[in-house]
Amino acid sequence: MSRIHRSAISAALVLLFPLCGATLQAQRSSESETAAEVSFAFERTGLPVPRFTLAVDQNGRGTYKGDQAEPVVRSVLEQPETVAFEQKFALSSQTTRRIFALAEELDHFNIACASKAKNAADTGAKTLTYAAPGTTHSCTYNYTENKNVSALTVLFQAIAETMDEGRALDHLHRYDRLGLDAELQSFSREVAEGHAVELGTIASTLRSIAEDADLMQRVRTQARALLTMVSVETRQAAQ
Repeated sequence: MSRIHRSAISAALVLLFPLCGATLQAQRSSESETAAEVSFAFERTGLPVPRFTLAVDQNGRGTYKGDQAEPVVRSVLEQPETVAFEQKFALSSQTTRRIFALAEELDHFNIACASKAKNAADTGAKTLTYAAPGTTHSCTYNYTENKNVSALTVLFQAIAETMDEGRALDHLHRYDRLGLDAELQSFSREVAEGHAVELGTIASTLRSIAEDADLMQRVRTQARALLTMVSVETRQAAQ
């Protein structure tokens, strides 16, 4: 092959690679736009996170956004001020499959979720929504007797618990390192009891604590133990 031909081929490849990258990016964007999504919205005053929405698509990609109450209240008569937050995350394939399987069993929320029982305690307004191209269904409830709705509620709240803990640990790591010990002990109990799941969503936070040589060894050990659970979640999802 002549030098001229080789140069022409090289030039063509240089032009082709950006086009391939752009095509792949466009394909990923298209997949994201057409992927079905399940979301869970919650609102109840008086909580550290009084309102939030947690949404995840069929690929496990999601967004968690809401309002977090500020820790300082100037008077007992005042409502605490809130600060908006938004976090991107990725769930394990196992949890993603469970969310969409439950949504399918519930006819994609094209049902009545709320219990007809009177005088039920106020546990917060909740809305489950399924959205796909050409289809959107949702149901709102305070209390439900449907076991699948309850299962999704518990699962989404456990994911939110983990991500809320991630923000708390980030704050303590930056401003109150001595508080990390008690916080990690408390969080470890929540995980053991199943109240917090999908530790992979805060893996970077746990890793930064585990690798910080300036922290107490016990704190670093607790963070490493939780990171081990992330590896277990990953292995289970791959099975």
